[in-house]
Parts: sequence; structure tokens; C-alpha cells
Amino acid sequence: MVLKKLKEKISPEVEEEFVEISETPREEKKVKVRVENLNSYSDVEKIQQLLREGTIVFLKIKELRNKDINELKRAVDKLKKTITAMNGDVVGVDEDFLILTPSFASIFRGK
Repeated sequence: MVLKKLKEKISPEVEEEFVEISETPREEKKVKVRVENLNSYSDVEKIQQLLREGTIVFLKIKELRNKDINELKRAVDKLKKTITAMNGDVVGVDEDFLILTPSFASIFRGK
């Protein structure tokens, strides 16, 4: 009997309350990833616009690299400036690709 009273003082039985929560549909946000070709310097504007819209771009640069290395350097410099301004990320993959990301994504470079 004493044990029962002690137990009630320590943890009195409380009536459980339930709150009903209605399920609201969650909006799924998908990340866009595109593979684009950099054939000339004029393609830079299209790629910049994709980045501003939040698209991750895998950029094939082989054709322009083989055609005109100086034009490729100018194009990559302009893209780097855009990415830096929007806190994005860029990395070269092999000699033929660049990966360009907007600010919400970063590229893992190991360790």
C-alpha cells in the first residue's frame, strides 16, 4: 500500500491527449541537371542563364578546346566570374568536361 502511494506520487497516471494533425501535401523540389556543349563563346550566355535558373550543368568543352583554345579560355573565365558572383562552384572533370553548379550545390573534391 505504501509502495502504491509512492508510485502514484512519482508518476501519477495522466490521461493521454491526442492531437489530430491533418496531412498537408509536401511540395517536392527537383534539381535540374543538364548536359550542354560549349561550341563557341556565344554559348556562354545560354549557360549563364541556366545557372541563374538553378540548373546544374555538365559542360562538354572538347569541341571548342580542339577548335580554339583562346576562345575556350575566354568562355571559361566568363563562366567562372558568373559562378563566383552567385556563390556557385565549378570543377574540371578530365579534359573534356566542366561541372558548374549554382549556390545551393557544391562539388565534393575528396577528404
